[in-house]
Amino acid sequence: MKKNLIQELVDELSKLPDLTEIIINKLDAIYIERNGEMILLENKITEAELEEYCQALARFNKREFNSEHPVFDGNLPDGSRVNIIHKDYARYCHAVTIRRYLKTIKNFDSAKTMFSLDQESVKFMKAIVASKMNILVSGGTGVGKTTFLNMLLNEVSQSERIITIEDTRELQFQHLNSVRLESRPNEGLSTRDLLKNSLRMRPDRIIVGEVRGAEAFDLLQAMNTGHEGSMCSLHANSPREAIIRLENLFLMAGFDIPTKALRYQISSSINFIIQLKRDKDGKRHIAHVCEVGKMEGDMILVQDIGLYKDQKFRFNGLVPSCIDRLVKVGLEKDFFNRNQFS
Repeated sequence: MKKNLIQELVDELSKLPDLTEIIINKLDAIYIERNGEMILLENKITEAELEEYCQALARFNKREFNSEHPVFDGNLPDGSRVNIIHKDYARYCHAVTIRRYLKTIKNFDSAKTMFSLDQESVKFMKAIVASKMNILVSGGTGVGKTTFLNMLLNEVSQSERIITIEDTRELQFQHLNSVRLESRPNEGLSTRDLLKNSLRMRPDRIIVGEVRGAEAFDLLQAMNTGHEGSMCSLHANSPREAIIRLENLFLMAGFDIPTKALRYQISSSINFIIQLKRDKDGKRHIAHVCEVGKMEGDMILVQDIGLYKDQKFRFNGLVPSCIDRLVKVGLEKDFFNRNQFS
Protein backbone atom coordinates (compact mmCIF):
# COMPACT_ATOMS: atom_id res chain seq x y z
CA MET A 1 0.00 0.00 0.00
CA LYS A 2 1.44 3.39 -1.05
CA LYS A 3 2.25 5.53 1.97
CA ASN A 4 0.93 9.02 2.56
CA LEU A 5 1.53 11.28 5.57
CA ILE A 6 -1.08 9.50 7.72
CA GLN A 7 0.36 6.07 6.95
CA GLU A 8 3.82 7.37 7.88
CA LEU A 9 2.37 8.68 11.15
CA VAL A 10 0.67 5.33 11.87
CA ASP A 11 3.92 3.45 11.16
CA GLU A 12 5.86 5.76 13.46
CA LEU A 13 3.30 5.48 16.27
CA SER A 14 3.30 1.70 15.93
CA LYS A 15 6.88 1.62 17.18
CA LEU A 16 5.70 2.79 20.60
CA PRO A 17 5.57 -0.02 23.19
CA ASP A 18 2.17 -0.96 24.65
CA LEU A 19 0.22 0.94 21.97
CA THR A 20 -3.28 -0.51 21.52
CA GLU A 21 -5.35 2.11 19.64
CA ILE A 22 -4.92 4.93 17.13
CA ILE A 23 -8.05 7.06 16.79
CA ILE A 24 -8.91 9.93 14.44
CA ASN A 25 -11.91 11.88 15.74
CA LYS A 26 -11.26 15.13 13.88
CA LEU A 27 -8.52 16.52 11.67
CA ASP A 28 -6.94 18.08 14.75
CA ALA A 29 -8.00 15.45 17.29
CA ILE A 30 -5.86 12.33 16.92
CA TYR A 31 -5.59 10.09 19.98
CA ILE A 32 -3.58 7.04 20.93
CA GLU A 33 -4.14 4.59 23.74
CA ARG A 34 -1.12 3.30 25.69
CA ASN A 35 -1.40 1.17 28.82
CA GLY A 36 -5.10 2.02 29.04
CA GLU A 37 -4.52 5.81 28.91
CA MET A 38 -5.94 7.99 26.10
CA ILE A 39 -3.41 10.59 24.90
CA LEU A 40 -4.15 13.53 22.56
CA LEU A 41 -1.44 14.08 19.94
CA GLU A 42 -0.33 17.45 18.59
CA ASN A 43 -0.45 16.21 14.99
CA LYS A 44 -2.94 17.68 12.52
CA ILE A 45 -4.00 16.34 9.14
CA THR A 46 -5.97 17.62 6.15
CA GLU A 47 -9.23 16.26 4.79
CA ALA A 48 -7.48 15.42 1.49
CA GLU A 49 -4.80 13.39 3.31
CA LEU A 50 -7.47 11.51 5.28
CA GLU A 51 -9.50 10.74 2.14
CA GLU A 52 -6.38 9.49 0.36
CA TYR A 53 -5.50 7.24 3.30
CA CYS A 54 -9.02 5.76 3.54
CA GLN A 55 -9.18 5.04 -0.18
CA ALA A 56 -5.74 3.39 -0.09
CA LEU A 57 -6.94 1.12 2.73
CA ALA A 58 -10.10 0.26 0.79
CA ARG A 59 -8.05 -0.69 -2.29
CA PHE A 60 -5.65 -2.75 -0.19
CA ASN A 61 -8.58 -4.70 1.30
CA LYS A 62 -10.33 -4.94 -2.12
CA ARG A 63 -13.41 -3.19 -0.82
CA GLU A 64 -15.27 0.04 -1.44
CA PHE A 65 -15.52 3.03 0.87
CA ASN A 66 -17.77 5.92 -0.15
CA SER A 67 -21.16 7.43 0.62
CA GLU A 68 -22.86 4.28 -0.73
CA HIS A 69 -20.56 2.01 1.33
CA PRO A 70 -20.11 4.18 4.43
CA VAL A 71 -18.83 1.55 6.87
CA PHE A 72 -15.44 0.00 6.27
CA ASP A 73 -13.93 -2.88 8.27
CA GLY A 74 -10.55 -4.14 7.17
CA ASN A 75 -6.91 -4.61 8.04
CA LEU A 76 -3.67 -2.72 7.75
CA PRO A 77 -0.81 -4.45 5.92
CA ASP A 78 0.54 -5.70 9.28
CA GLY A 79 -2.81 -7.31 10.14
CA SER A 80 -4.09 -4.67 12.58
CA ARG A 81 -7.83 -4.03 12.44
CA VAL A 82 -9.26 -0.75 11.14
CA ASN A 83 -12.81 0.60 11.18
CA ILE A 84 -13.86 3.74 9.29
CA ILE A 85 -17.21 5.56 9.31
CA HIS A 86 -17.85 7.90 6.37
CA LYS A 87 -17.99 11.65 7.07
CA ASP A 88 -21.66 11.65 5.99
CA TYR A 89 -22.36 9.89 9.31
CA ALA A 90 -19.65 11.57 11.40
CA ARG A 91 -19.86 15.27 12.15
CA TYR A 92 -16.36 16.44 11.29
CA CYS A 93 -14.58 13.97 8.99
CA HIS A 94 -14.18 10.23 8.40
CA ALA A 95 -13.89 8.62 11.85
CA VAL A 96 -11.01 6.14 11.96
CA THR A 97 -10.30 3.57 14.67
CA ILE A 98 -7.21 1.36 14.41
CA ARG A 99 -6.82 -1.52 16.83
CA ARG A 100 -3.19 -2.43 17.29
CA TYR A 101 -2.07 -5.71 18.80
CA LEU A 102 0.73 -6.38 21.22
CA LYS A 103 2.85 -8.47 18.89
CA THR A 104 5.19 -9.53 21.70
CA ILE A 105 2.28 -11.35 23.33
CA LYS A 106 2.08 -14.54 21.29
CA ASN A 107 1.58 -17.27 23.88
CA PHE A 108 1.21 -17.81 27.60
CA ASP A 109 4.92 -18.32 28.12
CA SER A 110 5.73 -14.87 26.71
CA ALA A 111 2.80 -13.18 28.48
CA LYS A 112 4.42 -13.23 31.93
CA THR A 113 2.00 -11.21 34.10
CA MET A 114 -0.37 -10.25 31.25
CA PHE A 115 -4.04 -10.62 32.25
CA SER A 116 -2.90 -11.18 35.88
CA LEU A 117 -1.59 -14.62 34.91
CA ASP A 118 0.96 -16.44 37.01
CA GLN A 119 2.72 -19.75 36.42
CA GLU A 120 -0.06 -21.82 37.99
CA SER A 121 -2.94 -20.14 36.15
CA VAL A 122 -1.00 -20.57 32.88
CA LYS A 123 -0.76 -24.27 33.67
CA PHE A 124 -4.56 -24.38 33.98
CA MET A 125 -5.09 -22.51 30.68
CA LYS A 126 -2.83 -24.93 28.87
CA ALA A 127 -4.70 -27.86 30.42
CA ILE A 128 -8.16 -26.74 29.28
CA VAL A 129 -6.84 -26.33 25.72
CA ALA A 130 -5.04 -29.70 25.72
CA SER A 131 -8.11 -31.49 27.15
CA LYS A 132 -10.29 -29.99 24.38
CA MET A 133 -12.65 -27.96 26.52
CA ASN A 134 -15.08 -25.70 24.67
CA ILE A 135 -14.15 -22.16 25.74
CA LEU A 136 -16.00 -18.85 25.55
CA VAL A 137 -13.89 -15.71 26.12
CA SER A 138 -16.19 -12.92 27.32
CA GLY A 139 -15.60 -9.22 27.93
CA GLY A 140 -16.37 -5.65 27.00
CA THR A 141 -14.71 -3.48 24.36
CA GLY A 142 -10.92 -3.32 24.46
CA VAL A 143 -10.33 -5.80 27.28
CA GLY A 144 -8.19 -8.11 25.14
CA LYS A 145 -10.58 -10.86 24.03
CA THR A 146 -8.77 -11.35 20.71
CA THR A 147 -5.32 -11.29 22.33
CA PHE A 148 -6.41 -13.91 24.87
CA LEU A 149 -8.00 -16.07 22.17
CA ASN A 150 -4.70 -15.89 20.27
CA MET A 151 -2.85 -17.13 23.33
CA LEU A 152 -5.23 -20.07 23.70
CA LEU A 153 -4.91 -20.91 20.00
CA ASN A 154 -1.13 -20.99 20.17
CA GLU A 155 -1.43 -23.90 22.63
CA VAL A 156 -3.28 -26.12 20.14
CA SER A 157 -1.27 -29.07 18.85
CA GLN A 158 0.01 -28.76 15.27
CA SER A 159 -1.53 -32.18 14.58
CA GLU A 160 -5.04 -30.70 14.95
CA ARG A 161 -6.80 -28.98 12.05
CA ILE A 162 -8.16 -25.55 12.96
CA ILE A 163 -10.80 -23.62 11.00
CA THR A 164 -11.10 -19.95 12.03
CA ILE A 165 -14.01 -17.73 11.00
CA GLU A 166 -13.94 -13.95 11.35
CA ASP A 167 -15.67 -10.97 9.80
CA THR A 168 -12.41 -8.99 9.99
CA ARG A 169 -9.12 -10.82 10.30
CA GLU A 170 -7.84 -10.21 13.81
CA LEU A 171 -6.50 -13.53 15.08
CA GLN A 172 -2.71 -13.76 14.86
CA PHE A 173 -1.40 -17.25 15.56
CA GLN A 174 1.12 -19.69 14.11
CA HIS A 175 -0.45 -22.97 13.04
CA LEU A 176 0.30 -24.71 9.75
CA ASN A 177 -2.68 -27.07 9.91
CA SER A 178 -5.30 -24.32 9.70
CA VAL A 179 -7.62 -22.51 7.29
CA ARG A 180 -8.52 -18.84 7.81
CA LEU A 181 -12.02 -17.93 6.62
CA GLU A 182 -13.27 -14.34 6.43
CA SER A 183 -16.94 -13.50 5.97
CA ARG A 184 -18.29 -10.73 3.76
CA PRO A 185 -22.05 -10.69 4.38
CA ASN A 186 -22.73 -7.69 2.14
CA GLU A 187 -20.87 -9.23 -0.79
CA GLY A 188 -21.13 -12.97 -0.35
CA LEU A 189 -20.92 -15.42 2.54
CA SER A 190 -21.90 -14.57 6.11
CA THR A 191 -20.21 -15.91 9.24
CA ARG A 192 -23.05 -18.40 9.57
CA ASP A 193 -22.60 -19.57 5.96
CA LEU A 194 -18.89 -20.16 6.56
CA LEU A 195 -19.56 -21.91 9.86
CA LYS A 196 -21.96 -24.33 8.18
CA ASN A 197 -19.42 -25.01 5.45
CA SER A 198 -16.59 -25.49 7.94
CA LEU A 199 -18.31 -28.66 9.18
CA ARG A 200 -17.49 -30.21 5.79
CA MET A 201 -13.82 -29.26 6.05
CA ARG A 202 -12.77 -31.94 8.53
CA PRO A 203 -12.11 -29.53 11.44
CA ASP A 204 -10.76 -30.70 14.79
CA ARG A 205 -11.52 -27.30 16.26
CA ILE A 206 -13.73 -24.48 15.03
CA ILE A 207 -12.84 -20.96 16.17
CA VAL A 208 -15.21 -18.01 15.73
CA GLY A 209 -13.41 -14.70 16.31
CA GLU A 210 -16.51 -13.08 17.79
CA VAL A 211 -20.06 -14.40 17.90
CA ARG A 212 -22.41 -11.57 16.94
CA GLY A 213 -25.47 -13.17 15.33
CA ALA A 214 -27.35 -16.26 14.27
CA GLU A 215 -24.10 -18.23 13.85
CA ALA A 216 -24.44 -18.91 17.60
CA PHE A 217 -26.91 -21.67 16.73
CA ASP A 218 -24.52 -23.49 14.40
CA LEU A 219 -21.53 -23.03 16.72
CA LEU A 220 -23.36 -24.60 19.66
CA GLN A 221 -24.48 -27.46 17.41
CA ALA A 222 -20.87 -28.03 16.32
CA MET A 223 -19.57 -27.94 19.90
CA ASN A 224 -22.22 -30.46 20.88
CA THR A 225 -21.61 -32.90 18.02
CA GLY A 226 -17.97 -33.90 18.15
CA HIS A 227 -15.97 -30.68 17.64
CA GLU A 228 -14.53 -30.48 21.13
CA GLY A 229 -11.97 -27.82 21.87
CA SER A 230 -13.78 -25.15 19.87
CA MET A 231 -13.54 -21.53 21.01
CA CYS A 232 -15.14 -18.15 20.47
CA SER A 233 -15.32 -14.69 21.98
CA LEU A 234 -18.46 -12.80 22.94
CA HIS A 235 -19.18 -9.23 23.99
CA ALA A 236 -20.62 -9.33 27.53
CA ASN A 237 -19.80 -7.82 30.92
CA SER A 238 -20.18 -10.93 33.08
CA PRO A 239 -20.42 -14.71 32.68
CA ARG A 240 -24.16 -14.67 33.38
CA GLU A 241 -24.64 -11.88 30.87
CA ALA A 242 -22.64 -13.91 28.35
CA ILE A 243 -25.08 -16.81 28.69
CA ILE A 244 -28.09 -14.48 28.30
CA ARG A 245 -26.53 -12.90 25.21
CA LEU A 246 -25.81 -16.35 23.77
CA GLU A 247 -29.48 -17.24 24.29
CA ASN A 248 -30.58 -14.09 22.46
CA LEU A 249 -28.18 -14.69 19.57
CA PHE A 250 -29.35 -18.31 19.34
CA LEU A 251 -32.94 -17.11 18.97
CA MET A 252 -31.85 -14.76 16.17
CA ALA A 253 -31.39 -17.87 14.04
CA GLY A 254 -35.20 -18.05 13.92
CA PHE A 255 -35.72 -21.27 15.86
CA ASP A 256 -38.71 -21.18 18.18
CA ILE A 257 -37.73 -23.62 20.91
CA PRO A 258 -38.56 -23.74 24.64
CA THR A 259 -36.20 -21.77 26.90
CA LYS A 260 -35.30 -24.87 28.89
CA ALA A 261 -34.28 -26.76 25.75
CA LEU A 262 -32.18 -23.80 24.60
CA ARG A 263 -30.39 -23.55 27.94
CA TYR A 264 -29.77 -27.28 27.93
CA GLN A 265 -28.08 -26.86 24.53
CA ILE A 266 -25.82 -24.14 25.96
CA SER A 267 -24.99 -26.09 29.12
CA SER A 268 -24.07 -29.13 27.02
CA SER A 269 -21.86 -27.12 24.67
CA ILE A 270 -19.77 -24.66 26.72
CA ASN A 271 -17.32 -25.95 29.35
CA PHE A 272 -15.66 -22.73 30.54
CA ILE A 273 -16.28 -18.99 30.36
CA ILE A 274 -13.22 -16.78 30.82
CA GLN A 275 -14.31 -13.25 31.71
CA LEU A 276 -11.88 -10.40 31.01
CA LYS A 277 -12.05 -6.89 32.45
CA ARG A 278 -9.98 -3.75 32.96
CA ASP A 279 -9.13 -2.24 36.32
CA LYS A 280 -9.36 1.49 37.08
CA ASP A 281 -5.84 2.00 35.69
CA GLY A 282 -6.80 0.41 32.38
CA LYS A 283 -4.84 -2.82 32.92
CA ARG A 284 -6.48 -5.97 31.62
CA HIS A 285 -7.03 -8.97 33.84
CA ILE A 286 -9.01 -12.19 34.16
CA ALA A 287 -12.00 -11.39 36.37
CA HIS A 288 -13.61 -14.85 36.48
CA VAL A 289 -13.01 -18.36 35.27
CA CYS A 290 -16.39 -20.10 35.37
CA GLU A 291 -17.30 -23.69 34.72
CA VAL A 292 -20.65 -24.09 32.97
CA GLY A 293 -22.46 -27.00 34.58
CA LYS A 294 -25.66 -28.90 34.06
CA MET A 295 -29.23 -27.71 34.43
CA GLU A 296 -31.08 -27.26 37.71
CA GLY A 297 -34.71 -26.72 36.84
CA ASP A 298 -34.77 -24.03 34.15
CA MET A 299 -31.40 -22.54 35.13
CA ILE A 300 -27.87 -23.26 33.95
CA LEU A 301 -25.52 -23.90 36.86
CA VAL A 302 -22.40 -21.73 36.68
CA GLN A 303 -19.67 -21.83 39.30
CA ASP A 304 -16.62 -19.61 39.68
CA ILE A 305 -13.49 -21.70 40.07
CA GLY A 306 -11.20 -18.67 39.95
CA LEU A 307 -11.55 -14.94 40.71
CA TYR A 308 -9.60 -11.69 40.59
CA LYS A 309 -9.02 -10.61 44.17
CA ASP A 310 -6.48 -8.34 45.86
CA GLN A 311 -4.92 -7.38 42.50
CA LYS A 312 -4.30 -10.95 41.37
CA PHE A 313 -6.14 -13.94 39.91
CA ARG A 314 -6.34 -17.06 42.05
CA PHE A 315 -8.43 -20.21 42.23
CA ASN A 316 -10.98 -20.51 45.04
CA GLY A 317 -10.63 -24.22 45.84
CA LEU A 318 -13.71 -25.45 43.95
CA VAL A 319 -12.83 -28.44 41.78
CA PRO A 320 -14.45 -28.48 38.30
CA SER A 321 -16.48 -31.54 37.31
CA CYS A 322 -14.09 -32.19 34.41
CA ILE A 323 -11.09 -32.69 36.70
CA ASP A 324 -10.42 -36.21 35.35
CA ARG A 325 -9.96 -34.87 31.82
CA LEU A 326 -7.61 -32.16 33.11
CA VAL A 327 -5.57 -34.69 35.07
CA LYS A 328 -5.16 -36.84 31.94
CA VAL A 329 -3.29 -33.99 30.22
CA GLY A 330 -0.98 -33.37 33.17
CA LEU A 331 -2.77 -31.15 35.70
CA GLU A 332 -2.18 -32.32 39.29
CA LYS A 333 -5.10 -33.89 41.13
CA ASP A 334 -4.72 -31.42 44.03
CA PHE A 335 -4.16 -28.40 41.76
CA PHE A 336 -7.28 -26.44 42.82
CA ASN A 337 -6.82 -27.05 46.54
CA ARG A 338 -3.15 -26.14 46.36
CA ASN A 339 -3.69 -22.85 44.50
CA GLN A 340 -6.70 -21.41 46.29
CA PHE A 341 -6.76 -18.11 48.16
CA SER A 342 -5.25 -18.40 51.62
